Amino acid sequence: MITKKQFPNHKVFEMEIGGRPFTVETGKVAELANAECICRYGDTVVLTTCTCNPIPKSGIDYFPLTIEFEERMYAVGRIPGSFNRREGKPSDRGILNSRIIDRPMRPLFDEELRNDTVVTCTVFANDYENPVEIVASLGASIAIASSDVPWNGPVATTNVAHMADGRYIVNPSAEERDACDCFVCIASTFEKVVMIETEANEAPEAIVLESIRIAHETNMEIVKFINSIVAEIGKPKFTFEKAAVNHDLLDDLMEYGLGQIEYALDTDDKNVREERLTAARLDFADKFAEKYEDFEEHIEVCLYKMQKKVVKKWLLAGKRVDGRGMDDIRPLGAEVGLLPRVHGSGLFSRGQTQVLSICTLNTLSAAQKMDTIYPEETRRYIHHYNFPAYSTGEARAARSTSRREIGHGALAEKALLPVIPSVEEFPYAIRVVSEVLSSNGSTSQGSICGSTLALMDAGVPIKRPVAGISCGLISDQETGEWRTFTDIQGVEDFHGEMDFKVAGTTEGITAIQMDLKNKGLTMEIIADALERCRVARLTILDEVMLPCIPEPRAEVSEYAPKMLSLKIPVDKIREVIGSGGKTIQKICADTGAKVDIDDDGSVFISAVDSAAAYAAKKMVDDICFVPEEGKLYYGKVVRILPIGAFVEIAPGHDGMVHISKLENRRVEKVEDVLNLGDMTWVKFMGFDEKGRANFSRKDALKEMEGQQ
Repeated sequence: MITKKQFPNHKVFEMEIGGRPFTVETGKVAELANAECICRYGDTVVLTTCTCNPIPKSGIDYFPLTIEFEERMYAVGRIPGSFNRREGKPSDRGILNSRIIDRPMRPLFDEELRNDTVVTCTVFANDYENPVEIVASLGASIAIASSDVPWNGPVATTNVAHMADGRYIVNPSAEERDACDCFVCIASTFEKVVMIETEANEAPEAIVLESIRIAHETNMEIVKFINSIVAEIGKPKFTFEKAAVNHDLLDDLMEYGLGQIEYALDTDDKNVREERLTAARLDFADKFAEKYEDFEEHIEVCLYKMQKKVVKKWLLAGKRVDGRGMDDIRPLGAEVGLLPRVHGSGLFSRGQTQVLSICTLNTLSAAQKMDTIYPEETRRYIHHYNFPAYSTGEARAARSTSRREIGHGALAEKALLPVIPSVEEFPYAIRVVSEVLSSNGSTSQGSICGSTLALMDAGVPIKRPVAGISCGLISDQETGEWRTFTDIQGVEDFHGEMDFKVAGTTEGITAIQMDLKNKGLTMEIIADALERCRVARLTILDEVMLPCIPEPRAEVSEYAPKMLSLKIPVDKIREVIGSGGKTIQKICADTGAKVDIDDDGSVFISAVDSAAAYAAKKMVDDICFVPEEGKLYYGKVVRILPIGAFVEIAPGHDGMVHISKLENRRVEKVEDVLNLGDMTWVKFMGFDEKGRANFSRKDALKEMEGQQ
């Protein structure tokens, strides 16, 4: 006997977000996970599951949380373009979406939890109208909050776009996002903002701040909704044994060696600091290793807590580890044209942070083709960021590109994209690679500055130079006291609470990314950080970058391909390509240029030297040439018949001058007026019913006499 499966725990919850219904369905699928939910927003559907290993992981000093954002090509009705025709590793945007989910949630877990926890967001359908990253983020928050995994959430995530007409749109569609001048993605608890992502077209700080406020207000309502779901279906949180810390050892170290830690940290040189910390560690081992058998097991976490205590005490008192004031920027440096043969290069230094960016120009056919669940089909401007181990002084073999590297590259790309010229202005594919040579705080912002220098050195006519800077935060939860400070270095990032990265021009903000290690920011702190970063980026632009290279070079590098663009009628595309591609192949063979034609009639010509490019352009122009009725042309007689002469006014374009149109008198014989090879003026009279061109020499001469 077969019985129908029942779902006694099946529940459906609904609220309205941005004027559209958002639905959460639980208790029907993935029954073996700790928690699950299917979230629907329009026709965008995401399944989110939360699983947790009941046995804690030993031998680690961090919380092992993994966020997986699983893109499925069937979600947009496509078959993957790979050889195997199945999904492989996530796209860059998929990785960025997993980071958007991860960053606001991680600080809300107990840092001493050691149970492997995995949150998986699987995209079942994507309609482009309702943002998939928001649906996945909310699903992750609902799944964790309703599971038995200890967590101090929930959080909610909302997108807000500011349009040119002044409107603010909650969770804009892909089309609205492309058209807006400021886009923010904000995650927050009910009380505070915990994550900020912004891309903008030189937006003023006031618009960015208002967008954040609107997103946070929306998130407050969503958090209420999630709490109502948890109240109905939430599981009791399991208890866990916190990661052991030998507090007796920590107390002894605080009493004996806190002064050594203060001495170690009191320098602006990372190498000196590491040497002093190593010396302190060896001294601590001599003093306490015999007393505490588990000394080696606990010394690292003790050293971390000691450093954090010192950094926090100093920053709250207005003292920084390298002696700078709270608004001071470390020594800056900028150079361009460092490397031969490359198309453009720029080296930017800030203290011991140093980034070398290299710009490469190529034909538009080199633009990256996208095979994803998102609307983008190509990527013309590409920014890659590399963070080798030697940049931090580590002896570690190179691995595949990390999520952090992809995230930092995307941030720099987002920051510079608003100033990149349009394809009509500059018909090149552009790739910039930022090589981090030395890292001591905010290399992503260094890569933005270095890449601006490289683009200008390459002759890319960017709208305005872009600079980036970061702002840090330290606070006391008991007293409510807090301080922000400009240009954080590595130790302040590691032991501080915030890395608030802002990039922009003299006119406004182009990108923001905010990482947080505390429970959230108030609007007051956000406004303060935005202002500090505004002042700092203007200083960097005015005092370092513009004196180095005040404007883009007038010409691209001699080693870069020379590009020309033109527009031809769509009905002429077939003629330019020719049967089996013969015509376009001949153009390329004769000139040495490369010719690409888009379906809309846009033609892009590239060559090693400009003469070849212009030769190819002339050949395309000749093929597409269409005479204007009533206009005079100077042409060559290429054929003579008893009834008239054929005159070629452009290669491949000729027409007849009837014998009656040769002179202002009767002509008995064509050769009495014109012979083969003669050059003459003719007037285009139009095409006949068969599409043949008709010229008049008589009318041309008459018009020329009248002009005299």
